[in-house]
Amino acid sequence: MKNFNISATEVIKKRFSCRDYSLEPVDSEKQEKLQAYLRNLPPAPFGSTPRFDLLAATEGDSKSLRGLGTYGFIKNPSAFILGAMPTGESIYDLEDYGYLMEMIILYATSLELGTCWLGGTFTKSKFAKKIKLAKNETMPAITSMGEYRDANQKRRGWTSKTAGSARRLPWEKYFSNIMLDTPLFHNEARKYATALEMVRIGPSASNKQPCRVLKYKNFWRFYMQRTPGYREDIIKKVLRLCDLQRLDMGIAMSHFELTAKELGLKGKWVVEDDLNKNPSALTEYIVSWESQDF
Repeated sequence: MKNFNISATEVIKKRFSCRDYSLEPVDSEKQEKLQAYLRNLPPAPFGSTPRFDLLAATEGDSKSLRGLGTYGFIKNPSAFILGAMPTGESIYDLEDYGYLMEMIILYATSLELGTCWLGGTFTKSKFAKKIKLAKNETMPAITSMGEYRDANQKRRGWTSKTAGSARRLPWEKYFSNIMLDTPLFHNEARKYATALEMVRIGPSASNKQPCRVLKYKNFWRFYMQRTPGYREDIIKKVLRLCDLQRLDMGIAMSHFELTAKELGLKGKWVVEDDLNKNPSALTEYIVSWESQDF
């Protein structure tokens, strides 16, 4: 993407979940660039119009995170990216939210800032008050942010991506050819091999990796492979967490599109209405990238 300081693939590889930040506030020039980026976000693939804002951390934020049950390990964030999403705009509003928030996170990474996805339900939290959340809006996730604590953290992304890659699903489990149960060989991806790899190494909630991509003629079809029992998890119900695996699909879409466009590959997101939307009990079709390069 042209407004990154480095290539999209470098940014994706560099970014990691930073949970411990410097006590210094975010550099003022970086703040200005981030605010400008938030004002000029690309349109969401499914047409939703969430709004995002960069706000300085205040006293009590860490306590608020601990009160939500899962985020007490975030240390010294100096800022947060907060988002508000209108309800009912699209059946794929969470995918849109994940897509745009990941774009923001990657831009922040290009500015040498640490970030961490914090997914859940923040609608009745202190953070909702900060962004003046309206009655017809929800806040499915926020992002903590800050300057890196030390120089070693700046290099951590490359190391963690290399180590983490071994713990992720192998290529043949992620990508298929013509049919969902037929593995796609690396050479069959041709020009799109790098874009697919950036999907594979992308973040996902609890590293569940729900995204699957099927190559069919000139389409790259994105499916969500549900983790068994995920929606029935009692902890998620008690904490009223949003459907994080749908956010993960938006993240995967952003990685794929950014990389494809950087490589000069032409295409667009489309929904193939004539497809079976639920080929199995745990598999749901989401969207397709229609390539003009095949």
